[in-house]
Amino acid sequence: MIIDVHGHYTTAPKALEAWRMQQIAGIQDATKTPRVADLKISDDELRESIELNQLAKMRERGSDLTVFSPRASFMAHHIGDFQVSSTWAAICNELCYRVSQLFPDHFIPAAMLPQSPGVDPATCIPELVKCVEQYGNVGINLNPDPSGGHWTSPPLSDRHWYPIYEKMVEYDIPAMIHVSTSCNACFHTTGAHYLNADTTAFMQCLTSDLFKDFPTLKFLIPHGGGAVPYHWGRFRGLAQELKKPLLGEHLLKNIYFDTCVYHQPGIDLLTKVIPVENVLFASEMIGAVRGIDPETGHYYDDTKRYIEAAALTPEQRHAIYEGNARRVFPRLDAALKKKGK
Repeated sequence: MIIDVHGHYTTAPKALEAWRMQQIAGIQDATKTPRVADLKISDDELRESIELNQLAKMRERGSDLTVFSPRASFMAHHIGDFQVSSTWAAICNELCYRVSQLFPDHFIPAAMLPQSPGVDPATCIPELVKCVEQYGNVGINLNPDPSGGHWTSPPLSDRHWYPIYEKMVEYDIPAMIHVSTSCNACFHTTGAHYLNADTTAFMQCLTSDLFKDFPTLKFLIPHGGGAVPYHWGRFRGLAQELKKPLLGEHLLKNIYFDTCVYHQPGIDLLTKVIPVENVLFASEMIGAVRGIDPETGHYYDDTKRYIEAAALTPEQRHAIYEGNARRVFPRLDAALKKKGK
């Protein structure tokens, strides 16, 4: 089985975006605020949005199951207040759950949280609980920068985040550390802000002792870990100067990386530098990079091609494609075993 641990609902019916635009307009003029009941998306619309897009690509490329969460750039936690984020998260999470019910063999949900700048993360717990207990979510997306590129929140090692970590440990779910839209003109959303955040999250963990407090906490850093694999020697050296343990002991029992790296040399570097047991297959398809690479004639985000071409043994490929995902996402493993898979 090939499990893609990083998929977003980027192809949701247009009615979702239209409702969101109304919600944003309502921040300035309450008379324009839409009701949740005003959003009407049928099962047939959901089927069409998936069958013609993500599911078609999965079948073409040979992947089986996607961990599916709301569109990352649409989380936009910097917009409005907690109530705005809470309503928006609930709507988006319900849609991903509905997709997972319509296509149970191909999609399983992960939740966005109703984060808001300056608001206690404990306010996210009710949505997290609902998504795990009612929707069967197997993970969450955690935004380390709800301000949208201004980084006003404490680092991930701060006790500010502990209410979420405590719930993650209780449910044995991992968090993908994933920012949203950048509203800072200095940082392009997908080309800079995402990769900056990946690198920043890793460094925040490196300089702390977070995993002494939460030895079973699991973070998945997407997009191949940003700059981390490429500068592994720098991070090893900084850990040494900070009198931290070797990175294998200090971080790699808790931090994992996905394969959303869109060229062969990048995947080759990732799988040579990072232990295979810390690498999970992902494509983020249909996502930030949707075009065809003129050098190869294939889609940039067809990451399975890169794994197949990498210098890996069959056992290592199996670990990346399936084994590691089952270990990092225990609730995913349990759901598959319940189906006899």
